[in-house]
Amino acid sequence: MEHFQNDDLEYIVDDYYDFDDFEHDDLFAEPEPRRDTADFDSFDSDFEDDFESKKPKTDTSAVEARNGKDIQGIPWERLNFTRDKYRETRLRQYKNYESLSGSREGMEKECLQVEKGNAFYDFQFNTRLVKSTIVHFQLRNLLWATSKHDVYLMQNYSVMHWSSLLRKGKEVLNVAKPIVPNLKRQSQQLSRVQISTMAVKENLMVAGGFQGELICKYINQPGVAFSTKVTTDDNAITNAVDVYLNPSGAMRVMAANNDAQIRVFDAETFSTLNRFSFDWSVNVSASLQILAVEFHFFGCFSYFYGCLLLTEYLC
Repeated sequence: MEHFQNDDLEYIVDDYYDFDDFEHDDLFAEPEPRRDTADFDSFDSDFEDDFESKKPKTDTSAVEARNGKDIQGIPWERLNFTRDKYRETRLRQYKNYESLSGSREGMEKECLQVEKGNAFYDFQFNTRLVKSTIVHFQLRNLLWATSKHDVYLMQNYSVMHWSSLLRKGKEVLNVAKPIVPNLKRQSQQLSRVQISTMAVKENLMVAGGFQGELICKYINQPGVAFSTKVTTDDNAITNAVDVYLNPSGAMRVMAANNDAQIRVFDAETFSTLNRFSFDWSVNVSASLQILAVEFHFFGCFSYFYGCLLLTEYLC
């Protein structure tokens, strides 16, 4: 029986295009200026034509995708198997991470079926100029799109901003170097942080680390606004962070760690406003007066968590 490795196709594409890996010092070097950024919102169709003429040969544009080119740039016509055959074999061989008390088939019968057939997104282009670095499959929210043209991602020890219009990137935060926060009170200097989760909203980037670190940086201001370790617990990994506005319009930062604590901070002074304690580690998402807490319980799909809504005490 044919057996396909998950990364086989990546090597196939790289070899086919004689393309080096992307981990180069000049990966995010700025290309020559092309347009006035004030005109970006008005030239989507022009950009498609411009992208078609200037893109690297490993990229795939919307025009090429409509003409039948694979959106990942995989040269199926040169391979001994089709895309459908590869997908069928991979789905059959791939072992998903599950923790079920019963059979998967029994659980699926109890779950609501997802309605299919609607299109929510249109393919624009695929680029291999930039790669994100995610060190573990259970890490969450390490890729953020703050607009239809702006993406924030992890690359090794850096948080990068990638512009799909300019097709260039820049480093927003380097956590391998010592981090000296602008706010001295209540802050701690950190160094060589391994980021486990992040959020980018309202011009504020919040990153959580494997050792309970919390880093806050306004992306439109120089330096790091605030950094600290929220816990010294042995199992301190930050599961999730979030940025939200409370009912009065004040910005808040929320962090959920493996010490079974959720902490709420003021986004201006970064003082601790509230703390929620649980009997288990949780993930979290907040909006106005609703705090959605996700927790894993026995007998449920590992990727489908129970949800507890707390509608009080969100500052």
